[in-house]
Amino acid sequence: MTLRVLHVASELYPLLKTGGLADVTAALPAALIEQGADARLLLPGFPSVAAGLENLRPVARLERTFGAPEATLELGRLPGSELPVYMIRADAFYARAGNPYLDDQHVPYGDNAQRFALLGWTAAQIARRLDPGWTPAIVQAHDWHAGLAPAYLRAAEREHGAGHGASARSIFTIHNLAYQGIFPARQFDGLGLPRDFLHMNGVEFYGQLSFLKAGLFYADKITTVSPTYAREIQTVAQGGGLEGLLRERTHDLVGILNGVDYGVWSPAGDAAIAAKYSATRMSGKLRCKSALQTRMKLAVRHDALVFGVVSRLTEQKGLDLLLAALPEIVARGGQLVVLGTGDPSLEQGYARAARQHPDAVAVEFGFDETLAHEIVAGADVMAVPSRFEPCGLTQLYALAYGALPLVHCVGGLADTVVDASLENLADGLATGFVFSRFEPEALTAAIRRAFALHARSRDWRETRARAMRQDFGWAASAQRYMTLYRELAG
Repeated sequence: MTLRVLHVASELYPLLKTGGLADVTAALPAALIEQGADARLLLPGFPSVAAGLENLRPVARLERTFGAPEATLELGRLPGSELPVYMIRADAFYARAGNPYLDDQHVPYGDNAQRFALLGWTAAQIARRLDPGWTPAIVQAHDWHAGLAPAYLRAAEREHGAGHGASARSIFTIHNLAYQGIFPARQFDGLGLPRDFLHMNGVEFYGQLSFLKAGLFYADKITTVSPTYAREIQTVAQGGGLEGLLRERTHDLVGILNGVDYGVWSPAGDAAIAAKYSATRMSGKLRCKSALQTRMKLAVRHDALVFGVVSRLTEQKGLDLLLAALPEIVARGGQLVVLGTGDPSLEQGYARAARQHPDAVAVEFGFDETLAHEIVAGADVMAVPSRFEPCGLTQLYALAYGALPLVHCVGGLADTVVDASLENLADGLATGFVFSRFEPEALTAAIRRAFALHARSRDWRETRARAMRQDFGWAASAQRYMTLYRELAG
């Protein structure tokens, strides 16, 4: 019998993307379909989602609306894909311009608890045959936005018994523990959950509500997006106050590395870059480098070591550390291209550096998917110096494009990049540059190793080719999820 899996999330590439979650929800269900699963996705009806899905048709009216005047469940399809997508149409909640979570002042919407309670509740209703034509055996909820789905499933099972359509098993996937969906406890009564769920052993978190904790507590299994991050979040340093719960559930917690959709991220077929290239035909890489330098108004120099950053500009991403180390790059004749948006102080710091060194530093604030591809293709090194990093996708894209990743040894970065130490070079293992201590001196030493390797052209070419041969496609990760689903579904 085909295994039916419902993924529940707030974003989907290319319709709506604020981070790596959207890439995962586009690629993982598709990879599961290739493995023989019957996978679908549930999303809120944000404007770009409602406009982007094909063949939308109504499935059911939603009896609970959490304060929206009306809400309906619709079913459509992602264009150019086999992926069926459910969408909640509740225009009072979701039909807002701009950021899906924040208002014009960058403040979270005051009704976010209700907006995302509707998402979790609807997922549980689909598991209870809301769509007569399709009922999932597994509900996989992604990040805090979907965190109440396992809680509503547990509540329905308790109310109706496992034999009355509430027997779907649940998985909660942590993409980033730092975002927890915290709301005032007074909003609990509007969620429609049993009163005793507002408890330390439930959704209560230091006197408030945590949607993320609800997912961690009530899901049958917990996954996160790399094996190292699964260990790190059970420590005080990275547990965000939830390390005790995660340690209690350690036997239910699995780290499964995110993958890359090589249909989107491959230099041999990327229409967004100046010239296509591959590990065996590298001339296009140099043309991409010149095109990037020209577009960003940097000095067009083939010998300059170009560092790239495509990231949210936040301290979590270690970009304060990189700013402190920037003089080392410039002094050695290197260049830096930055694409991103975030903390005003970091934006100002990088803008100041670009003014001081116009031939060597270029910054574009905002997000531009095409420019992101151009930077990864044109850079020699991609810097991902994160304080913590659940998985990271940028370093995986960088490997594929031969832009050697420079990373801090945490989370998925530690799982995917091998440092170009003399031993690793000699053993044919090196794929990038890794620093262990989160401090300027350690990052600066890694930057110096990048320049040193670049000066040894043969070693550089061999390391770059090895990086490009790494396979972090979704097939292996999808197989691991299929094993977990079968275990849960019995």
